[in-house]
Amino acid sequence: MGKRNRPQELENTDAVVLRQANCAERLVSSVYQFFVEPEQIQGKNIYITGSDVNHIKNVLRMKVGEEIAVSNGQDGKEYRCGIVSLDETEVCCELRFVKEDGLELPVRVHLFQGLPKADKMELIIQKMVELGVYEIIPVATKRCVVKLDDKKAASRKQRWQGIAEAAAKQSKRRIIPEVSDVMTFGDALQYADKMDMKLIPYELAEGMEKTRELMENIEPGWDIAVFIGPEGGFEESEVEKAMSKGMEAVTLGKRILRTETAGMTVMSWIMYQMEDR
Repeated sequence: MGKRNRPQELENTDAVVLRQANCAERLVSSVYQFFVEPEQIQGKNIYITGSDVNHIKNVLRMKVGEEIAVSNGQDGKEYRCGIVSLDETEVCCELRFVKEDGLELPVRVHLFQGLPKADKMELIIQKMVELGVYEIIPVATKRCVVKLDDKKAASRKQRWQGIAEAAAKQSKRRIIPEVSDVMTFGDALQYADKMDMKLIPYELAEGMEKTRELMENIEPGWDIAVFIGPEGGFEESEVEKAMSKGMEAVTLGKRILRTETAGMTVMSWIMYQMEDR
């Protein structure tokens, strides 16, 4: 009985080995990405410091000669370099080549997000960064349940920025979208005043044709403000105030979307319209 089963056992073993080889190949082909300040790129030498040093040395266990990708978060370029040396405080790399592959969208989308409850903001930041958002502005609106004093707001901002950075690394972004200080609704409207397009999805708005037309008319180089309400949405007085400042009230369809879904929907539409333009 054992001998008759042996070919099947060998076949299973071979399948496992093949899967392991394929997995290893995928791992080898992937390149880890890190962000540095522009001044850390000095000619052909690139210096990585801070918490990424421990991550490279002790978590990823990378060695001299291995290749990584570095971005400075500003110029949209990817610097491919090889590790030259590692010590406790610094990883020194040598530039091999520069990629300018246009991974960033040709528009800058600024998400003005009404403060949601619990950990929804973390999910929103993570997914919006993956989709290509340029900046995230937390906004305290009338229906926000969450109330943050200065100390809590500063602590949350630091955590939110860390989530944005991690999402930017994972999605191979060339910039780290900034999470700004929490703004009042009035300050947010003033901040968005000079942007090229200003959208405020509103459950009482009607007509998908208007939404489609606005999306189709977006031009490369534009700054686009997207205002998303918290749970319960915006108060009517807030929408009226926004529209008096030039905001376009739009519908996202016949279904009511959660606050964590609405911004991603708009961002997905913009990405569809603008990718590769």
